[in-house]
Amino acid sequence: MDLNVRHPAPDVTRALAMAGVITMNFHGYLIIDGAQRRGGWANEFFDPWSGPLSTRFAATFVLVAGIGVTLLTRSSIGDQQRISDVRWRLVRRGLLLYGFGLFFDFIWSGSILPFYGAMFVVASGLFVLRSRWVLLVGLIAALAGWGIRWWIYERSLDGHDTDWLTSPGRRSPRGLLFDVFVNGTHPLLPWLTFLCAGIVLGRMLTLAWWRPVTAGLGFVLYSLATLTNSFGQGGRSTLLLSVDPFDRGVAYVASALGTALLAFTGISWIAERFVHSKPIDALQRAGQMSLTLYIAHALVYNVLVHWLDLIEPHRGDLGTALIFAASFWLIATACAVSYQRRFDRGPAERIYRRLTM
Repeated sequence: MDLNVRHPAPDVTRALAMAGVITMNFHGYLIIDGAQRRGGWANEFFDPWSGPLSTRFAATFVLVAGIGVTLLTRSSIGDQQRISDVRWRLVRRGLLLYGFGLFFDFIWSGSILPFYGAMFVVASGLFVLRSRWVLLVGLIAALAGWGIRWWIYERSLDGHDTDWLTSPGRRSPRGLLFDVFVNGTHPLLPWLTFLCAGIVLGRMLTLAWWRPVTAGLGFVLYSLATLTNSFGQGGRSTLLLSVDPFDRGVAYVASALGTALLAFTGISWIAERFVHSKPIDALQRAGQMSLTLYIAHALVYNVLVHWLDLIEPHRGDLGTALIFAASFWLIATACAVSYQRRFDRGPAERIYRRLTM
């Protein structure tokens, strides 16, 4: 892969991951707002909190963000002035996204945007490190997230109060800090692991053998995590070996990273093989407007569900969520393609870049 040419794989992956994020979010928010949560394999499969798809699309998004960091910074390596310029650009982008994400959280609770912003700030110090050190940071993030969750569990068993860490007050300085690193929906411990893996993967894309190695590693990680999880026998062992995203375990990180690596490998092969096809071109254009689409999906949900009452959650179920999500994604993607062809960048992306250049 020639990195001097914009290749479709990251953008196409973002567009497809966005479809999954929208589906999980619409389903989850409809349940919170009163939709029926029935049993059965389909409902378990699409369960936004404990199903096998839970947070997988978001993890893939963060992996691709790491690849994007490498693509953005690769030309600066070796030039101290350019390194400094790129570093501060990442810091500005991260801080703006973090600040906007805190505001956006009032509209769309649990948004990934503040965590995404915090990751960019951390990435400003990571991109100059050798790959082995970036991977070490990712491993430490995974182990730290797992260790903190284990410590909280043990303290609770012993009757000790951990509210100072787990419930410090969301808008207090300590609450904001702990939310980013520990308590939030996508905390850096362990989600930074996915970003670090993406940074290293971005450096491998020029190598002829990157795809089989990445696919093999993804398969091994996912398989080992699934096997490890099967040894959980209840209590402490279940927590420590859990692949539940909200247990923050190493097995979960390995499982989610494995699926993200497999997804990117497969999508990149298809995208490059059919690079001149209309579907790939459309997905690539939509992927370049992912921030606009992400903001739009939250606004459309609030308008149709909360303001106009065109979709009534208490009458809905999984089918309602899937139809809602698919309809939005198809219409939004078509609009994004048309807009991108005419204006090159989406409105959110244009403002974002202008404020952080």
